[in-house]
Amino acid sequence: MIFILRKIFYAFITLFLVSVLCFLAFSVIRGDPASASGGMDITQEQLRVLREEMGLNRNVFIRYFEWLINFIRGDSGSSYYYGGETVSFLVEDRLPVTIALASLSLILIIIISFSVSLLTVKREGGMTDNIINIFTAAGISAPGFFMGLILIFIFGFTFKLFVPGEFIDYKDSFSGFIGCLIPPALAITIPNSAIMIKFLRGSIFHEMHSDYVRTARSKGGKSSYILIRHVLKNACLPAVTMMGMIIAEVFSGSIIIEQVFSIHGTGRLLITAIGTRDYPLIQALMVYIAFLVVCANTLAEIVIMIIDPRIMQTGKVR
Repeated sequence: MIFILRKIFYAFITLFLVSVLCFLAFSVIRGDPASASGGMDITQEQLRVLREEMGLNRNVFIRYFEWLINFIRGDSGSSYYYGGETVSFLVEDRLPVTIALASLSLILIIIISFSVSLLTVKREGGMTDNIINIFTAAGISAPGFFMGLILIFIFGFTFKLFVPGEFIDYKDSFSGFIGCLIPPALAITIPNSAIMIKFLRGSIFHEMHSDYVRTARSKGGKSSYILIRHVLKNACLPAVTMMGMIIAEVFSGSIIIEQVFSIHGTGRLLITAIGTRDYPLIQALMVYIAFLVVCANTLAEIVIMIIDPRIMQTGKVR
């Protein structure tokens, strides 16, 4: 219980630091929302009045703590760019899209990586193992946005399996919405699955040469039973740790993928907000995305603790 409480405490500290760094970073760079919204012909007097209306003339630390208190209360302010629309409404409208894309990608990553890793273990050194190694190396080398462009060219323009740039909102058609998410989910899945396969495959091979596996074989245990009952559990410990890092990569990579496939999620909203210096929207989105990533990593560490209770005694994750 102390281990879990400690991890939750670290998660809150991380979120606090993310909010501070995000607020300070966009406060010290050149330009501000008043200059962006005022245009090129705005006078210095008009700019001063606009900054005063937006509260940008006050001390940055005072503005931060006011924003933090309001954020905790559920009030993230109003967007400068979207006509005074509340930030909470904009985030709540786009966040389900990003979560759905990330969830679909993670499901595919888990299914593909575990299936392929077990397949290579049973055929170690064979033709199947060599082919998978080649595709794994290629998948690791290709970034997500490049993989997205390849999928658009091959399956969008050549085979016309989907319409590039088309997006169907989940409020209009849920099946159409899922169909639009499959290509970008594959663009995220392929590189991350390649990393996970490489990592999980090496972990399984390492466990297969352990003393307890040789003992189980000497007692007449079948290879498949030993693999599923003993090896996979121990091999999953470092794999779950890697999965926590992949979750962070999925959420950060989805920002670019949403642009490539014209997905109306928080990634596209964040890029628009950065370009227009929409501070309230940027801060809220950064904290929301950091919250999802931190929660996923904390959950991964708790899952590892459940798999191997010895971690509670040492407080370390393998």
